[in-house]
Amino acid sequence: MESNFASMKPGTLLAPVPAVMVSCALPGQKPNIVTIAWAGTVNSDPPMCSISVRPGRFSHDIIRDSGEFVINLCGEENLKALDWCGVKSGRDEDKFAACRLTPLAVEGFSAPAIAECPAYLACKVKSVQALGSHTLFVGEITRMGVRQDLLDPDGGIAFDRAKLIAYNHGVYYRLGEPLGFFGYSVAAPEVLKRRMEKLK
Repeated sequence: MESNFASMKPGTLLAPVPAVMVSCALPGQKPNIVTIAWAGTVNSDPPMCSISVRPGRFSHDIIRDSGEFVINLCGEENLKALDWCGVKSGRDEDKFAACRLTPLAVEGFSAPAIAECPAYLACKVKSVQALGSHTLFVGEITRMGVRQDLLDPDGGIAFDRAKLIAYNHGVYYRLGEPLGFFGYSVAAPEVLKRRMEKLK
């Protein structure tokens, strides 16, 4: 059978990915922000996330030496700051001041969260692995915060109201219309209808 796929050189084809701002700081020093597109969940118990950072980035050594980082989820209103923090260096700029972002203290962390972002996951570094072009930092999520206006009365998080963004090979996208939910393919028709109406 003839394939309709073109063979390509191996590369970082996985997409889309979340676009996040990662804040970090050494004790008593000015905090910094680095834009990361390679972040992901790696474990649920305990909850853990990973980020991949180039060794040449200013934040790399701060995260390595402090043993912590804060992943800040980004909505549409954060997009310009997210992009700017990815092309400017903290060696030359105070990114919080330049982007008019507010450091939000996180208990037990030198690194602040970003008050203007919809949510944050504060992580303590559990492992560091040099992979080649990037260093993989795996962190345990020990503190988490979600903006009050995104909380539903039933305790759920209405991330649709956060207008979260994704990154797809150099282009930012707003998350769009919901297509389903986990388990929708086996849900009873009445459950499917009720959940999908709630998502719209």
